Amino acid sequence: MKTALALILAFLVPAASAAGAPEVVSVRALPPSGSLAPGETAAVEIEIAITPPYHINSDRPLEAYLIPTRVEFEPVPGLVVGPVRFPEPEVKKLPVSESPMAVYDGTVLVTADVTPSDAAGRERVLVKGRVRTQACDGRSCYPPVWHPFEVAVALAPGKGPAAVPPVPASADLGTGGTAMTFLLVFLGGLGLALTPCIYPMIPITITYFGGQSGGRKGSVALHALLYVLGMAVTYSILGVFAALTGGLFGAALSYPPVLLAMALVMVLLALGLFDLYELRMPASLMRLAGGSRGGFAGSLLMGLTVGVVAAPCIGPFVLGLLTYVGNRGSALLGFSLFFTLALGLGVPFLLLGIFSGSLHRLPRSGAWMVWVRKIFGFILLAMAVWFLKNLLPGPFLYPMALSLVFLLGGIYLAWIDAVPGAGKTFTVVRNLVGALFFAAALVFAATGIETGLGRAGTGGAERAAGIAWSPYSEEALGQARREGKPVLIDFFADWCAPCHEMDAKTFALPEVITLSRRFVMLKVDLTEAGDPLAERVRNRYDIQGVPTYVFLDPRGEEIAGLRGTGFESGDKFLERMKRALPAGADPAGAQTGAAE
Repeated sequence: MKTALALILAFLVPAASAAGAPEVVSVRALPPSGSLAPGETAAVEIEIAITPPYHINSDRPLEAYLIPTRVEFEPVPGLVVGPVRFPEPEVKKLPVSESPMAVYDGTVLVTADVTPSDAAGRERVLVKGRVRTQACDGRSCYPPVWHPFEVAVALAPGKGPAAVPPVPASADLGTGGTAMTFLLVFLGGLGLALTPCIYPMIPITITYFGGQSGGRKGSVALHALLYVLGMAVTYSILGVFAALTGGLFGAALSYPPVLLAMALVMVLLALGLFDLYELRMPASLMRLAGGSRGGFAGSLLMGLTVGVVAAPCIGPFVLGLLTYVGNRGSALLGFSLFFTLALGLGVPFLLLGIFSGSLHRLPRSGAWMVWVRKIFGFILLAMAVWFLKNLLPGPFLYPMALSLVFLLGGIYLAWIDAVPGAGKTFTVVRNLVGALFFAAALVFAATGIETGLGRAGTGGAERAAGIAWSPYSEEALGQARREGKPVLIDFFADWCAPCHEMDAKTFALPEVITLSRRFVMLKVDLTEAGDPLAERVRNRYDIQGVPTYVFLDPRGEEIAGLRGTGFESGDKFLERMKRALPAGADPAGAQTGAAE
């Protein structure tokens, strides 16, 4: 990933910046059927049609350098536009990359809920927006383009109830990555149940349920079930609320100061879990939430309010999860993740409610619970790194920073943090947790090393080690004339998958590096539109997509028939280079030329 500011500038390029690129993507918006009264919600559909054989990147591409598809709406007074929902992309292997890519092709239908808050005598309201796409085929990519759209939403007079937008049937819940997220959230809830704010409450709460039930096991289990249900309701409402307000949050996350502020919040919350200061809820609120009440309704109410009592321990983790859900913008995902978190928190209560005679087998409360809290401190530090992801200057710094967090976490949790009075079982547990942190550190480090090696130097004139690339300039063309050398100009962009493949496979070949010494090798970086020199050179040579390779003779005239586009194998590109050499030149004399 390149610097966030550079990418943001590239993202904000208007459609006109792609002049000359083929019109392979068209966008139209479809209004909701019927008229909407204030408070009613319906979906606006945005149809993105992609001409074969082209594809566009998904809204969440698998490579950091690729430009995601994005939909933006202009603010409309009296109309609330909900989060944008993309369909699940197709993940497949394409010739432009060795790694699988998440793409859309054919016709893609993107939806967003709209809810009028006040008709104000209007019969309709005009909704405007734009869609950013980056089109590629099997060989080359074209610059990102913004496609404007507008759609008229019909309004009906009268007042309606303030409706909650319907929960979308999001495709988020079907991917392997999301399944892992659910597992981690469940394990997180289970871990939070072992913190000092909750664990000591477990035997007390189960004993209280036993007193309410007169010792009847079935009744104890029902009390525990209602208690956990109360927790699930509270947290699920939080999740849905975070998702429904996620549009505003997602827009805010496009600004570096907001990202820095959120990372700082995560760090401060983590420091609280490391006992550098203490998070406290107001005493009056604690008394209101912690008071015991009789009957099954009392157990349900205790579950609804237990989050207040446990806030000092679970609040930071819950806030981090709220941030994640708000960024994703799916109400169904928010509900499901927080319901899963509540299940993880409630498993000990449910099990001990069913097997209430096993209370004496619970380990005693102690300093080990403070140690558990610190696990979540390191998780929050990892979330801080996640917020800074788009601000880090290199594609490998993000996984390497995560690797460092988990490495330090493993060392601290397994070896440094002393837990007085801990037994042998706890020693095994802490070593196991340390091993898991070390494994995560190794995975992220391997990802960072692989990214660094595969993408090293992609953002400038030294993209491919071994070739003496120089930025395009008139001085370089004059040097070619004086030395009688042909010129190779490589037009590239950081968001171009075939450009990265050329670096990794073709420009890295020893034969290509050797022959390149007979040329003046120049680069033109088209990553950011608006660079006057790059735009002038692009227009001069009529460049429509990247990568494009232009061969010039020593006089600076383009050699007819040698222009190439897209990824090319080493053999094919070598043949093109040999044909560009002056008549009578011996390609094998590259080493001699290099020594001159």
